[in-house]
Amino acid sequence: MREPIYTRNYQCLMEATADVIGGKWKTLIVYYLLETPRRFNELKRLLPDVSQRILTQQLRELETDGIIHREIYKEIPPKVEYSLTDLGTSLRQIILLMLTWGEQYMEHFEGTRPWCPGLKQSSEIEHMEEGEAQQ
Repeated sequence: MREPIYTRNYQCLMEATADVIGGKWKTLIVYYLLETPRRFNELKRLLPDVSQRILTQQLRELETDGIIHREIYKEIPPKVEYSLTDLGTSLRQIILLMLTWGEQYMEHFEGTRPWCPGLKQSSEIEHMEEGEAQQ
């Protein structure tokens, strides 16, 4: 297993950010955990193109770096649930900005297209957050 990102020395701290959430799958994992904790198979269904081995590796790295928490419930069969830590939740704005940029990018080139199944678009998420702030 690799060492945590926070133990490394960087010339530029943007490298640390890229190491923590870089790659195709880590940002998507964080994105899908924004709404609710999820079990491994839920994440696998939401990310059908990722292999089980890579998903496991990415989850372990995010856990090592303090972005997600892995909760093991003592029941039969064992239940494992992944959720964002406070540090992981602090990525919310970055992830939603990336979502908005992706929507604008796709609209620029191809018009409106289907995007991530099962979750709200960025405008709906922002509206949801406004309702939470008013409570």
